[in-house]
Amino acid sequence: MKVKAKKHLGQHFLRDLDASNRIADLLSGHGGYDTVLEIGPGMGVLTQFILPKEQYNTYVVEIDRESVAYLKVNFPKLEGKIIGGDFLRMNLNEWYQSIQNGTSTGTGRFALIGNYPYNISSQILFKALDYRDLIPEIIGMFQKEVALRIAAPPGKKDYGILSVLLQAFYDIEYSFTVPPEAFDPPPKVQSGVVRLKRNQVDKLDCDEKRFTQVVKAGFNQRRKTLRNALKPLGITFNHPMLDKRAEQLSVADFVLLTQLVENQPANGE
Repeated sequence: MKVKAKKHLGQHFLRDLDASNRIADLLSGHGGYDTVLEIGPGMGVLTQFILPKEQYNTYVVEIDRESVAYLKVNFPKLEGKIIGGDFLRMNLNEWYQSIQNGTSTGTGRFALIGNYPYNISSQILFKALDYRDLIPEIIGMFQKEVALRIAAPPGKKDYGILSVLLQAFYDIEYSFTVPPEAFDPPPKVQSGVVRLKRNQVDKLDCDEKRFTQVVKAGFNQRRKTLRNALKPLGITFNHPMLDKRAEQLSVADFVLLTQLVENQPANGE
């Protein structure tokens, strides 16, 4: 029995066992989690290397019914731990509370891992960001372009909105590249594996919604200086940062810039 990859689900099944093993070995227990949730396991090529790590309580979430049926037959260890549904629709607080039953010895947190469908990979990350206090570690396979963007430091062409918003709360490292032939069917692009570890920032020193607004406005016109890119926000102050482009600012710079936007005098004052 073999599951056929479905284009509408963005499925590219990883078949490279060495790459799968390396991804699973990136699980570090950072933050004291004892539970792992794999997104989109497909036929379990990655799952088979996570399950032997008995320090973790492994669950999987899979939207493809054919894959769910395959996993039930071939991975008896996953009995009662296969979530047939859409990760993006999950209430992660409710799910995690429902699996406790007094058996967890960890810190009430869990890790995310997976060969993420490329068409929803950014949505997965933004959802994880919403639940960041529950998720101290994220490990994933992404389209290489996205993986580089996630991990890019300030000043690099790949540095952008996703970089800043994620790096505000996670320390990120690009781990390794995976070629198209490692998948079935092969994608038209290379893939990259990234690990994100929750940092010590509990809350930004500014309004987070305004922070996101400032970051997005800055990068939406990334070739312009911030003085011009932030005009829609009604900038009324002057600061040396406004003469820079968004890609030149660190997360801390964006926090400071957001504070300046929040505290700027109203027009005419």
